[in-house]
Amino acid sequence: MPPSLPHLRHDVAASLVVFLVALPLCIGVAVASGVPAELGLVTGIVGGLVTGPMRGSSIQVSGPAAGMTVLVFEAVRTLGPAGLGVAVLLTGLVQIAMGLLKWGRWFRAISLSVVEGMLAGIGLVIVAGQLYAAAGLSAPASGADRLAGLPVALARALTGAATLTALAVAAATVLVIVGWRHMPRRVRWVPGALVAVLLAALATALFDLPIATVRVSGVLDAVRVPGADDVAALTDVALLGTVLAFVLIASAESLFGAAAVDRLHDGPRTDYDRELLAQGCGNTVCGLLGALPMTAVIVRSAANAQAGARTKASRVLHGVWLLLFAALLPGTLTYVPLAALAGILVHAGWKLIPFRGVVALWRGHRGEALVLVVTAVAIVGVNMLEGVLIGLALSVAKAAWDLSHVRVDRADDGLGSARVSLSGNANFLRLPKLLDVLEALPRDRPVELDLSGLHHLDHACRTALEGWAERHSTAGPGAVRLHALPEQRPDRPADGEPAPAAP
Repeated sequence: MPPSLPHLRHDVAASLVVFLVALPLCIGVAVASGVPAELGLVTGIVGGLVTGPMRGSSIQVSGPAAGMTVLVFEAVRTLGPAGLGVAVLLTGLVQIAMGLLKWGRWFRAISLSVVEGMLAGIGLVIVAGQLYAAAGLSAPASGADRLAGLPVALARALTGAATLTALAVAAATVLVIVGWRHMPRRVRWVPGALVAVLLAALATALFDLPIATVRVSGVLDAVRVPGADDVAALTDVALLGTVLAFVLIASAESLFGAAAVDRLHDGPRTDYDRELLAQGCGNTVCGLLGALPMTAVIVRSAANAQAGARTKASRVLHGVWLLLFAALLPGTLTYVPLAALAGILVHAGWKLIPFRGVVALWRGHRGEALVLVVTAVAIVGVNMLEGVLIGLALSVAKAAWDLSHVRVDRADDGLGSARVSLSGNANFLRLPKLLDVLEALPRDRPVELDLSGLHHLDHACRTALEGWAERHSTAGPGAVRLHALPEQRPDRPADGEPAPAAP
């Protein structure tokens, strides 16, 4: 081993594992997105050869992601394949600008519940849509219609020989993937998804099953560089909305994935701004080639870390293997059943839904669980971008509500002074509660109001407290004693001094 490449052996072995994981996913994501299968390989190649050598994360692997399938399918439906290339190109340029402006770290400020809700919503839409594809049926356009139409689709699938065969192949694919983890360790280095696809292709060829397979036209034929007419569509509102959704979802998924991958290895930590810049460069190239958008993919990244990758060489080499496959063996894709790819994506979409996480979150942080569920439901019921925006708005509203938490403790023995202590954050949102307690205090005895436990007192609450003190002081000198009122006004009594009686 050359001294300059001390980790090459580990990186080569890891790159082969990542290649085997990425191959069926690249094809499956492309087919589910409504574009030629070769474009999924192009995005995977760019993720390895362009994004791979760049600084940011050393272990994270980029390529087409199942989490973007819903968005890409909608973009292809509304903008066309050419419009998709322009949208991906603009996405890359925006990400580059954000990386240069060092905005990458700010994505870490997005509520984790919103991100998990986003992934859960995407997972539900993917599962619902691919169940139709598994049976060889056309799926409705909206996520809500897909879920509502599943019983009818299942009944149709069980009554036709071709649809029933396709459904059986998809179900067998999922069973192989799930069961493969229980195989002996010495054979598990081959990914279960690849094994499932190979078995499905073999069964389809041997038994001449009447199910659809992948159509292949060649990588160069699938690539479509955006032209002048395509760029003229920049004024299209739908295109700009698609770019905004791509930027938000792809960047958040990549940077949150980086945080997860950093916990899987002991190497250098991710530089979020440089990682966002690397993702932008990759998406710019993908856009110029008319390919799918890329993100950092947690499944491939985890496989890379678990396979023992030490440096960026592993992810670059995985791009090399994808390139060689696309150049030498693209015809083999024609043996792959679409139902098997649908099964792979059903499994991938199911894993995006954090069932256990929602239960655990509900037990400890019900507000966060509510944000997660509402975000997921909004994505299914409305669309991706609006669902995420609804989740972000709800998360901000929850944060404002949490920051307005104030505790009011009252001690009154009915004889001496009544004592009220406030702690937490007093702002206008909790002013009705605060005034209800204060107005209920006896007016015939002194009151001590202790504000030393407050972290924040906004202008509305300050004014209300001072107004209440003036009104209560009509009972006589010393009727109200304020303790630790922040930033005391000159015309108000100092801490511990009685409030003057109103004239």
